[in-house]
Amino acid sequence: MSGPLQISNPSNFRDLAENVRTVRVRPRTLFRSDHLGALDAHDAAQIQALGLRRVLDFRGVHERTSAACCVPGVDVHSLAIEPTIVQVLAQLVQAGRRLDEADVVHHMQDTYRGFVRGSARRFAEFFELLLASDEPTVFHCTAGKDRTGMAAALVLHALGATREEILRDYLLTNDRLKPPTIAWKGLEPHVARVLWGVQPAFLQAAFDAVEHDWGDVDTFLARALGVGDAQRARLRTLYTVG
Repeated sequence: MSGPLQISNPSNFRDLAENVRTVRVRPRTLFRSDHLGALDAHDAAQIQALGLRRVLDFRGVHERTSAACCVPGVDVHSLAIEPTIVQVLAQLVQAGRRLDEADVVHHMQDTYRGFVRGSARRFAEFFELLLASDEPTVFHCTAGKDRTGMAAALVLHALGATREEILRDYLLTNDRLKPPTIAWKGLEPHVARVLWGVQPAFLQAAFDAVEHDWGDVDTFLARALGVGDAQRARLRTLYTVG
């Protein structure tokens, strides 16, 4: 299959090779997405035509059970990271707190710091699976923007992409993701838009936590995730061309 992907649902489904030029990521091999639990027949067929064999699912327990993967014939691996941001905001709203945009930004940044400090094991498992084989793979969470965005940033860095390219891929969510048609209870629309989008400050909070705790991303990959020089060389063999 060649040419741009024509998949409307899930709306945030895309080839990780789309926006990287520093290193040639192998096309039609690594995909990122929002969840795969609400596909129509056309989109399911489009995704199947990509030859996907493996789904890496970062969703929490309730998310997985309420919208199970609809792609037949794939191996689904759970790498559960529970969506704490939703719980935090819900508790604040229930307590009578009227949240503004700055509140959501603050809590989103905390979420991304949590990826570094509380979810390293899941990202290590993610890399273990990628290192096992180069079978066409999609990794995703519910919206495909935060847990998925962190995973994409890490694997792109490991493959040799620049920070600018990583950020460009990350911010594509704002163009691709279709937000829920029902407003998130207790949030005004302009505040909810912050929750359903991504900002450079979110991903930067994760990088800042990495640099504070580990010195740099390379050390974090090697010491926290088990992705040292040998593993990065294998990743490049599996997922890049030329």
